[in-house]
Amino acid sequence: MIGVGNEQWGEQYVDRYKVFQKAIKDKYPNIKIVTSVGPSPTGPLFEYLNPIMRGLHADILDEHYYSAPEWFQKNVTRYDNYDRNGPRIFAGEYAAQSVGIASPDNKNNWLCALSEAAFMTGLERNADVVNMASYAPLFAHVDGWQWTPDLIWFDNLRSYGSDNYYVQKLFSNNKGTDLLLATSNNSPLTGQDGLFASAVLDKHSNELILKLVNTSANAQTREIDLEGVKKLALKASVNVLKSDDPGKVNSLDDPMAVSPVQQEVNVNGRKISLTAAPYSLTVMRVKIM
Repeated sequence: MIGVGNEQWGEQYVDRYKVFQKAIKDKYPNIKIVTSVGPSPTGPLFEYLNPIMRGLHADILDEHYYSAPEWFQKNVTRYDNYDRNGPRIFAGEYAAQSVGIASPDNKNNWLCALSEAAFMTGLERNADVVNMASYAPLFAHVDGWQWTPDLIWFDNLRSYGSDNYYVQKLFSNNKGTDLLLATSNNSPLTGQDGLFASAVLDKHSNELILKLVNTSANAQTREIDLEGVKKLALKASVNVLKSDDPGKVNSLDDPMAVSPVQQEVNVNGRKISLTAAPYSLTVMRVKIM
């Protein structure tokens, strides 16, 4: 793959993109081109570029989202109705902003990380359209940064992963090979009662993986019925990332304030009773026997 432009827009970008597209495709037809659709996921710049790039049969559109935590929760279904035959999507830059876009007062708090986790269930659920995703920015020095929030912070001797880092780690370490349906009352869990979910099968380890995000202040217990399997292991592994305080942040002095805790739950046939703690991301893995 090769990227042509980053957050570019306007007629000049389109004209120059066409030159790059022709030159690259003529000589290297198998290279996929990642194409800018502007700096925002909505608005006039996006609405101008998006249809043009689709008309040019772009391979991959690079969409960016720097918005309030509430935006991420409200847009979990963003890709449900995207054209399955059109360009693929690279969620190339995203991070919830606790105060405002580019504000120096933004924090890597738990509400931001949890809202990103909810949004990421939508990315995973639409993995046939969204091929790649990356939080941004990655690194920042605590005494010399240009943008906040950032995924990993450091000084001259120490470093720590933010709340958002552990969300990213849990998703990246629990990818599957095949998408499964995670439904409640025959509908995908996309925020009903503050719950969001996605599920995958990992054919390499022969495990079912469920990601469940609870953005509400109440614990919620659900009976998970794993249809289509004959037998499961007697125990399921569960990683829980949570904080009772949505404003909680990790720091150099308290680097693991918000970090995953692993536990096990019992499996009854093909059913598992799973309680999602308030303000939590729960990742469950269970072996198919």
